[in-house]
Amino acid sequence: MSLLAWRSFIGFVLCLLLVRPILAKDLPDFADLADRQGAAVVNISTTQAVRQGRQNVPSLEEDDPMFDLFRRFIPHHPGAPRVEPDSRSLGSGFIVSTDGYVLTNAHVIEGADEIIVKLTDKREFRARLMGADPRTDVALLKIDAIGLPKVTLGDPGKLRVGDWVVAIGSPFGFENSVTAGIVSAKGRSLPQENFVPFIQTDVAINPGNSGGPLFNLKGEVVGINSQIYSRTGGFMGLSFAIPVDVAMDVQSQLRASGRVQRGRIGVVIQEVSRELADSFNLGKAVGALVSSVEKGSPADKAGIEQGDIILRFDGRVVGVSGDLPRIVGSTRPGSKAPVQVWRRGVVRDLAVVVAELPEDKARKVVAKVSRPDSAPNKLGLAVVEPTAELRRDGRLGAGGVVVDALRSASARASEIQSGDAILALVNKGVRTDIRSVDQFNRLVGALDLGQTVTLLVLRGDVQTFVPLRTLER
Repeated sequence: MSLLAWRSFIGFVLCLLLVRPILAKDLPDFADLADRQGAAVVNISTTQAVRQGRQNVPSLEEDDPMFDLFRRFIPHHPGAPRVEPDSRSLGSGFIVSTDGYVLTNAHVIEGADEIIVKLTDKREFRARLMGADPRTDVALLKIDAIGLPKVTLGDPGKLRVGDWVVAIGSPFGFENSVTAGIVSAKGRSLPQENFVPFIQTDVAINPGNSGGPLFNLKGEVVGINSQIYSRTGGFMGLSFAIPVDVAMDVQSQLRASGRVQRGRIGVVIQEVSRELADSFNLGKAVGALVSSVEKGSPADKAGIEQGDIILRFDGRVVGVSGDLPRIVGSTRPGSKAPVQVWRRGVVRDLAVVVAELPEDKARKVVAKVSRPDSAPNKLGLAVVEPTAELRRDGRLGAGGVVVDALRSASARASEIQSGDAILALVNKGVRTDIRSVDQFNRLVGALDLGQTVTLLVLRGDVQTFVPLRTLER
């Protein structure tokens, strides 16, 4: 080998020797974290007895010749209630106090007749359910033990996208399994989950991990692993954790009273898109657009109006619409909160007395009204007058028109559906209530080609603002 080749080879070896320690140093050490925190993570198993009615067999005495036949082939005493094998489920949890309080998911213990908490030292305890909150999927358990190892709580607000995080749990019953990944996103909103700003990670989470802790590299719990997105039922790289500060607020209320109180103000809101912001002359697409106000609600009494965009609530910025339910929900019922809204191009300051959140109400649907003579307009909508029956219903008020058909690609791609009622049109911050088909078509006819306007749409009992662009030609 030539001298030049030797020099190149030696240089390559030296580079490897220098780079390898640097790479090893930069990688996180999950082993120490698992050693320190693993003992505070528990396995949770639940049982639910499934009882059925009596079997359709005769009641026999033991000396009856047929008794042995029934005993051999029907393994229950003839005529006795049949009890199927217990339905079992597995999950995870973690100890938050040395005297035996354990946090887990509400769905882990839902419907359980018995809850067993198993520690890493193999001790098992029958747990008492102190309370569960399905809205945040948090449950608090209590076991009769003292001197237990407990986790250290961290601040989810300090997490950054890209930070390493670690999960410990019992996927498929494999106790104290450790998986790692990074924070993929923060403040995620999921369908039907209005009160939790989820932490999204790519940590491997599978059935049995539910209720287990999510740690930062300091060994502090920052979340409770709760959900995954999957098309197969298994892990696909999208996991969601409840921030631990949300969970601890819930557990403090569950410990005190067994239930969770949440604030409400009585509005239906929607996201402010770029098109909606333009329609309302708002410089940025921020806040929560009020699509309807419940009559007699705290918002109604405070002067909040349909079409207002809520920018701040109780001193906290409402960046996106999903922020508002979380902020209002965490506000103590009965307290008076300042509200900042955008209305007709002006910021207004109001105050609302927060009420307590009730159960959800059922929604009705507006029926489709078809007319053969309806013609489309520049928005690609064919509209008709409401029937007398819909007028008597009272939800349309004195005006409104009903969408009969969607006659353009843009209309079909919008959120509008056939059968929706259009109550108002908002153009450049100016709202016009709709009184008739002729008036609506005149307003639409005066719009520029390619212009975006906003329609106030009623579907069932829900009113929503929908942006829609006129036809290009």
